[in-house]
Amino acid sequence: MTTSNASLCLLLLLSVSGCASTPAPTTPVTAPETQYHARVVAPDTGEALDVSTLADRLREMDVVVVGEYHGHHGAHLLQSRLQAALYQRNRQQVLTMEQFEVNHQPALDRYLAGEIGEAELIEDAEAWDNYRASYRPLVEFARTRDLPVLAANAPSDLVRCIGREGPGYLAQLPEQRRQHLPEAPFTDTPAYQDKFVEAIAGRHGGAAATLTERLRNTYQAQLLRDNTMASRILAAHDRYPGHQVLHLTGTFHSEDRLGTVALLAQRAPELEIAVISPVFWPSDQPQPALDDLRGKGNYLYFIQPLPDEFRDAERARAAMTERFSRSSAVNCD
Repeated sequence: MTTSNASLCLLLLLSVSGCASTPAPTTPVTAPETQYHARVVAPDTGEALDVSTLADRLREMDVVVVGEYHGHHGAHLLQSRLQAALYQRNRQQVLTMEQFEVNHQPALDRYLAGEIGEAELIEDAEAWDNYRASYRPLVEFARTRDLPVLAANAPSDLVRCIGREGPGYLAQLPEQRRQHLPEAPFTDTPAYQDKFVEAIAGRHGGAAATLTERLRNTYQAQLLRDNTMASRILAAHDRYPGHQVLHLTGTFHSEDRLGTVALLAQRAPELEIAVISPVFWPSDQPQPALDDLRGKGNYLYFIQPLPDEFRDAERARAAMTERFSRSSAVNCD
């Protein structure tokens, strides 16, 4: 994308002054008022942007990746508004979604073609529980305008079995099960592994050489998701020349340009990719510290924090145990 005159002037100013901190924003960033609100910011300048201005700046991008905290109303409303604004500027658009698994593409295609209804889509494609509240508007926008929608996530049962048995599990699968997966399903980037280990095991999780087998397998399962999404975004770009790809994913897969974004850039370095990342508005300070956040994405959007799931530690442990019990019920034989 061509650098705007305003951005160029800013870069020249910084090069002369030698100051690396974020300048005072021309439009103050205010806290989101409700769970539906999102405040978009250009982190390099501190400038607050409305969705229309954001879409103007993204119009030449090949791929726009919008990270989310799953189920947050502010994230999903922003995604829907941005989808419409980008479409106004480029009618050639493809929606790719982590929220559908690649093996369910036939069900998604049947729905888009009007062959099945929404309840049938939800059942046949095993849609997420919050599909109607969070993703229906995005799929319906694409459907009513005859825009392609691609399922982008790896099959959840394969992800669970990789996490349990390791990457060698794929070798025993029949070709029909492997056909939806990328050729290099466990391609890695070192910085992403460090981030993953810190998120799962804490700051003292250890280096790659000392990872436990279980944690290493869990990371390989994560890589299967990211490599699958990267390959599906690239497939959308190749299959629909001239189309802008809008990809929706959990923010861990895209922020800091790691995960899916890093793997996509490895596969196709010529692509112009923009990352938009969510950040919870800090409750203990009047303004966010943008200097600490600018690496998270080309643009940030601030949303209200989600409420605590549990205050009772025992109930939290019981809920986590139940989640893992459901995961272990998958047959990997």
